[in-house]
Amino acid sequence: MNGLSFTLLLLACGLYGAVHSLLASHTAKRLAERWFGPSVHRWYRLFFSLQGGLLLIPLLLLAWLLPDRLLYIIPMPWRVLSLLGQAAGGVMVLAAVQQTGAGEFLGWSQALGTSQADAARPPRLVTAGLYRWVRHPIYTGSLLFIWLMPVMSGNLLALNLGFSAYLFIGAWFEERKLRAEFGPAYSEYARRTPMIIPFLKFK
Repeated sequence: MNGLSFTLLLLACGLYGAVHSLLASHTAKRLAERWFGPSVHRWYRLFFSLQGGLLLIPLLLLAWLLPDRLLYIIPMPWRVLSLLGQAAGGVMVLAAVQQTGAGEFLGWSQALGTSQADAARPPRLVTAGLYRWVRHPIYTGSLLFIWLMPVMSGNLLALNLGFSAYLFIGAWFEERKLRAEFGPAYSEYARRTPMIIPFLKFK
């Protein structure tokens, strides 16, 4: 495993996570409203989703261009199980996004003015379906997908470690916002439901 590549990728993941977390904060949203006016709130989620995807491109290119070394290839028939696990993780992510609303998650509902957040009724706390088992099924599915790769290299391991750290740190920050938004209802939900790993009560 190339130590320099590994270190650079971890640092790049940290930078990506810092930018992503900063833009997700209430402080960044308030600054955007101050600079561009209240109407920016309608477009902010879509901008946030787009920048998150676009900033992944140089990170993935860096992992591809830096010197790398193969660590392992899962042999058959276990490779089939790893691919099935990845598929399950991908389906979990898509199902969780669909359950909370794909338009809301990506930001196009807000941009088109059809978001539930724009309605008079308060936002809804989702606790059914996948959210009955974990509070952040999108993160759970993402972790399944990245760690069940049938081929693992040093650079991919660095990305996986960086993304995993960011998912847990991001979940912690998201928890703070959800507790502020939903109050005692979310605290009670968190008391009985694991955060990311099923059956593991990590609050």
